[in-house]
Amino acid sequence: MGFQIGSALLDACVLSVLSKDDTYGYVLTQTMKQVMDISESTLYPVLRRLQKENYLKTYDQPFQGRNRRYYAITSEGKAKYEMYKREWIVYKNQVDAILCGGDKDE
Repeated sequence: MGFQIGSALLDACVLSVLSKDDTYGYVLTQTMKQVMDISESTLYPVLRRLQKENYLKTYDQPFQGRNRRYYAITSEGKAKYEMYKREWIVYKNQVDAILCGGDKDE
């Protein structure tokens, strides 16, 4: 994609993925890569920031002799995600009105 991805959109996407199920960093990165060009070096600081803001929590699970760190959305994270969804709909409609002349099918 040729558009810049701002931190709010990145946060919203991470919270969206985690609102469906807890996951670990590699799976989260691969899921995000399906829709945007993102690396682990970009994603992990986002995860740390969201955790610091109490939108995510972590826990470790043993896997093949090592611990795998899982990320889970908190109730505050769910509320933030819902706010992002509402704001996205408004923003998307405004951009569609300019780029597509209001025709959402183009």
